[in-house]
Amino acid sequence: MDAGDREPAREAVVTGAAGWLGQNLVRALAPARERVRCLVHTDSDASLLAVIGPSVEPIVGDIRDPATLDRLFEGVGTATVFHAAGVIHPVRSVRELFDVNVGGTQLALDRARRAGVARFVHVSSNSPFGANARPSDRFTEDSPYQPYLSYGQSKLEAEQLVQRTFEHGDLETVILRPPWFYGPYQPARQTRFLAAIRRGRFPLVGDGRQQRSMVYTGNLVHALLRAEVAAKAPGNAFWIADAQPYELRTVLDTVRAALEAEGLKPSPRQLRIPRLAAEVAAGIDAFVQRRGRYVQAIHVLGELKDTIACDITRARDEIGYEPATTLLDGMRASIRWCIANGAPL
Repeated sequence: MDAGDREPAREAVVTGAAGWLGQNLVRALAPARERVRCLVHTDSDASLLAVIGPSVEPIVGDIRDPATLDRLFEGVGTATVFHAAGVIHPVRSVRELFDVNVGGTQLALDRARRAGVARFVHVSSNSPFGANARPSDRFTEDSPYQPYLSYGQSKLEAEQLVQRTFEHGDLETVILRPPWFYGPYQPARQTRFLAAIRRGRFPLVGDGRQQRSMVYTGNLVHALLRAEVAAKAPGNAFWIADAQPYELRTVLDTVRAALEAEGLKPSPRQLRIPRLAAEVAAGIDAFVQRRGRYVQAIHVLGELKDTIACDITRARDEIGYEPATTLLDGMRASIRWCIANGAPL
């Protein structure tokens, strides 16, 4: 710990605990905390987490339900809250983005304030900032908001709720802004991404020089734990990513190298599509979302043309964040998890 840091709380509350980030975080918290209260959607999610260790205490319910939040925060006292619950890809309607990402955040903040928690660490996104104007640009903590469609707007509104809560003196809050995740305990969509690369079916848009910041889930967990204790964290937001952004073509090449290193021969083929196709997809995506609907494949394709890259200098300087895992090692860990869990690659 650095000079001036506080001690980690003996108890933690994790929303979105059965999600991709949540599972990694709960596994990091469980051995060192007296209690880890976890919000999950289903009984099967609760069983999945309960076996991690005796300190894990699942609460089944919905982040949008006030009664569930009352149970989640009952008796937690000076815990740290890690608010990771959120919807990225709604099943059908964009309304779900605002109900969960905004309404759920408001409920979590309200119950955390009432409970008197020690600190509220909110997991945001790159989406409130849209895309970089040029491949050489980097988002910093001083970059203006420019939300990308409905998800970006919902995460922007959630950030504003968190910041207002801090400014009113109601709660110590910290905002972390991670981009695209990768790592174990991944959802099916990430497994499909790896499988598509292995089969030569994942598209390289344009020349592939557009850049993306990405973050290994273990690196992000490290950032969350630093945000919990760092003296300079309260009231601030931090970009959290791997050490440097990657060109899209480098990401695809690295996944192929990781697959081969884990004994899975990738196809030598590379599907290529012109940038114009992604621009058309982005236009269709915007049109569909304005009518309240959401189509994940179109949304993802529309974003592949963009550079979305950030500078993590402030996180390094102010909360002691240091991403230790490289893209190759992280992708290998993700592939090993898929193999161990029978995920089809």
